[in-house]
Parts: sequence; structure tokens; C-alpha cells
Amino acid sequence: MPTSFDLVIRQGTILDGTGRPGFQGDVAIQDGVIAEIGAVGGKGAEEIDAKGLAVTPGFVDIHTHYDGHVTWAERLNPSSQHGVTTILMGNCGVGFAPCKPTDRDKLVHLMEGVEDIPEVVMAAGLPWNWETFPDYLDRLAERQYDMDVAAQVPHAALRLYVMGDRAVTREPANAEEIAGMRALAKQAVEAGALGFSTSRSIFHKSTDGIVIPSQAAEGDELVGIAKGLGEAGKGVLQMISDFVDVDSEFAIIKRMVKESGRPLSMSVLSFAFWPGRWRQILDRIEASAAEGLPIRGQVSGRPVGLMLGFGVARNPFIYTKAYQEIADLAPPARLAALRDPARRARILSEFSTESGGDMLHSLLTNFANIYELKTWKDYEAGPTQSIAARAKAAGKSAAEFAYDILAADGDAILMSPTANFAEGDTSAVETMMASEHTIFGLGDGGAHCGLLCDASLTTYMLRRWSNAGSGSMPVEQVVKALTSETAAAIGLGDRGVVAKGRRADLNVIDFAKLDLQRPRMFWTLPQGGGIIGQETSGYVATLVAGQVTYRNGVATGALPGRLVRGARAAAH
Repeated sequence: MPTSFDLVIRQGTILDGTGRPGFQGDVAIQDGVIAEIGAVGGKGAEEIDAKGLAVTPGFVDIHTHYDGHVTWAERLNPSSQHGVTTILMGNCGVGFAPCKPTDRDKLVHLMEGVEDIPEVVMAAGLPWNWETFPDYLDRLAERQYDMDVAAQVPHAALRLYVMGDRAVTREPANAEEIAGMRALAKQAVEAGALGFSTSRSIFHKSTDGIVIPSQAAEGDELVGIAKGLGEAGKGVLQMISDFVDVDSEFAIIKRMVKESGRPLSMSVLSFAFWPGRWRQILDRIEASAAEGLPIRGQVSGRPVGLMLGFGVARNPFIYTKAYQEIADLAPPARLAALRDPARRARILSEFSTESGGDMLHSLLTNFANIYELKTWKDYEAGPTQSIAARAKAAGKSAAEFAYDILAADGDAILMSPTANFAEGDTSAVETMMASEHTIFGLGDGGAHCGLLCDASLTTYMLRRWSNAGSGSMPVEQVVKALTSETAAAIGLGDRGVVAKGRRADLNVIDFAKLDLQRPRMFWTLPQGGGIIGQETSGYVATLVAGQVTYRNGVATGALPGRLVRGARAAAH
């Protein structure tokens, strides 16, 4: 037995990611992998006292959009501050490879429109030192990160690369074009992509209003590309769809899976404007599973909502002329102007809830469905806590009440739920999570920079739903769902479990202190761009490949993370 190790974590309660009951023991690490578990007699060059703390695998987040960030940044916040040690990007059919030089602006505008990443940030940050998807992976392989990163080949980029302007005008792909995309998808996964992603949503548009090219893809195109992964014998399929016709869409999905032999996961959310559609989708996922088809839903464990405030990108008053006059001021100067009584009076006099059919305008101004977000519990604030209800009780107009909250505290946040709160509760969320055929996802880390922060979902799941927090789900099951289940879903069998021979990607957590702060803007992107983050407490240490990357929420400077190419088998 070894007498010395690189690092030993002592006397923690090990929640090993398999779902079995936690047990006390030590974890010894050597050369980036777990060397011993139990009563470790040898000494570590470094030791962490975990008595009274939990030791879990690092979290594997399978739904992120760090496709640009990984080309200019080493620290992938906010995900890395929430125990995430591996991310999969390239979801929803958007990304930056493959890309011809003449098409770069099109992909930037698409990413800005779909994922709310400012164009100025991408223009300054993207080095564009690639064209093909293998080129893109090669450039990422030259970089270092505070976590491991893996990529999928995105349909919109693939379609644009093969079809040119025919993709933008959303024309059907011909047989030759389908064959070209199929070959490139195969090439991408053989080079190390973990899969292929597509979007079928009419709501995914570029900043100039052009619907994402993949939305128009017909069944033969999707099946053809999926067959490219089948020919490679590896890779996963990921999809988001509006499911306007649930049965016809599922017929395509089943063809993709049957004819490629590859597993598929799709986003499942509950929307008030599509009542009951989530249930229809989940029913078909479960029926497909009964047929032996590897189809799963990706679900979020909390309401998804827009963050509104004077310190972030959107607020209920952005449509008024009086606000637009000061919108470009630096945040401190803008807040000072907003506190001026004359400015306040002008903005309130110009404010209107009439949206003219503009969905975003409606979401920003419907105060009956807008809540103040102070703590994690406010994600589920009921109708009696809405801004409209509180304003009525205070004898004020809802607009006036909201304005005064935001102006009094420049970091105050209001939330407008857009999904998973359709009935004013989380009953749909609980049903989705309880299914054997769903997995946790939809954190969207790196995306929606000025609109939301769901990269904190890992922490929220532990705080809200586990019995180590405020919920009733065994903490072992929640940890399993954040680690081994997500890792297995994308073919990474070398992580997600605290076991000998597995990667030493770990979290040491103090559940007594685990908490979420309210979201706020961090000005850390290129050109001083902002991204909403959500600080947390309770993470005593996060390790990637055996190196401590964060201590008590503070980065250590270690960058052991690398590009992950292709599936990884579990160590035996």
C-alpha cells in the first residue's frame, strides 16, 4: 500500500454518486485519480479535514453554452463556483464550428439572439483560429481551464457550413447536402465531439430576426446527420423543440434514434402558454423507453425566470423614453439618475403594460407574475407575493412599487417566471424529476448573460430538494443525479463516482452553510461585458483531477481542466 499521496481528504461523509447511503471515510488521491477510499494510512502532501462535511463527485453539467468563453477564458464562471467540474457545451444547435470566415458574423448574431451573449463580447473575445470542427477542438486542446470541457457539433453551424445562404433562408436540404452534413458530423465525433445538437424552436432567432437555420430541417436531414454518429459508433444527440405537433415530432425523434442507434435527450419545460404539453412530451418519452429506445428528457429543478433590475440588463421600464435616455450611463451614474424624483416621475408616466404582441415586453411588465428575489426560496414565491399583490396591499401602483424596490437597492432583483411555474407552483417540476427517464440539465451556463443565471442549479438542487437541505429527496439521490447520471448520459464513465481509479473530481461541502445569494451582474467578460452570476457558500473545496481549484468559493489559480475528447470508459 502507498505510504504517501498527493492529497488526502480525511473523515468526510462520502456520498459516492451511486445513490447508496453515505459512509464515513478518507479519500486518497494520486496523479489526478482516486487511489484509496476508506481508512487511509498513508499521508498526503496536502490534507483536507472533512470531518462533519460531505465529499461528493464533481458535478457534470450536460447543458451549457461556453462555446465562446472557452476560447478566451480559463475560469468558467459561474458554473465553476457551483461545484461543476465537467461541462458539455454546444447545446441547442448553436456554436462556432464549423465556420467559414465569411459566415462568422452570422453565427455571432445567432448566438447573441438565441443565447443572449453580447456581440461586442464575442467580437472582442473570439480568436477565430479555426474553420472545421476538428480545428476548433485542436485549439481548445491547447488551453487550460478550471474544469474539464467537452463539446457537441451544433446543427446551425453545420447547416450553414454545408448549405450557405440556403441554410439561412431555411430551405430543405437536398440529398447531397444531407450527405455532407452526415460526413462532417461523423468527422466531428471521431475528432472528439461528444455528440450533435439541434434546435427546432421558432423562438431561437438571431438578432436580426432570422429564425435558427436548423428549425426548418426536415426529418430526413435530422435522421441523416444522426446516422453519421451511428457510423462513427459513438456520440449523443441533443434537441430542443417547440413540439407544435407532438406526434409528428416524436416520429422524427424515434427515427433518429432507431436508425442511428445513438441515445437522445431533449429539453422538457412547462409553459403557461402551452398548458399540458410537457406532460404529452414526457408521456412519449416514457412510452419510447418502454420500447427500449434510449430517449430521455432534460429537466430543470426550479422555475426558470428572467432576472430584472437596475443593475442587470433588463427591467420593466426599459421601453420608456425617459429610461432610454440614461440607459448607456455607467451603472453608478445610471442608478443616481434613476433616483432623481423628476426622472422617476417621467419614467412612471411613460410606463405602459401595452405590449403590442411583444412577448418580452409582456414578461417584463406583467407584475402579477413578477416577484422580488431575495433568497433561494423566492424562486417559488406564490401569487400573494407578486409585485402586483404587494403593491395593492401597500396602496401603490404596481409600477411605482417595483420602481421603488429597484431604485432603493441598486442590486435588487425581480424575477419573471417563464417556465416551470405555470400553475404558480412546482408540481410539474416534481413530476418531471420523478420520472426514471429524465436527467438534470438546462443550466445554460455561459448563456443568457443579462437575463438569467441557472448555472447555479446544482447548488439549488441540493439546497431545495435534498434532505440535507430543505427537501425530502435523499441527498444521495440528488448527488447521483448531478454526477454519475449526467456523466453516464454523455458517455463519461471515468468520472461522476467516488471510486478507486476514477478521476479525482470532487467537492467537499458543508451542508450547514450551503446557500445561494441573490443573482447580480459581474463585469468579467471581454470589453467589460457583464454576466449574471450567483454567489454561493458551503463549498469548502472543489477539486479537478486532484487539484484544488476553489477553496470556500475563492479560486486558487489552479487550472487542471482540459478538453475531453470522446467517451471515457470507467476504470476497473
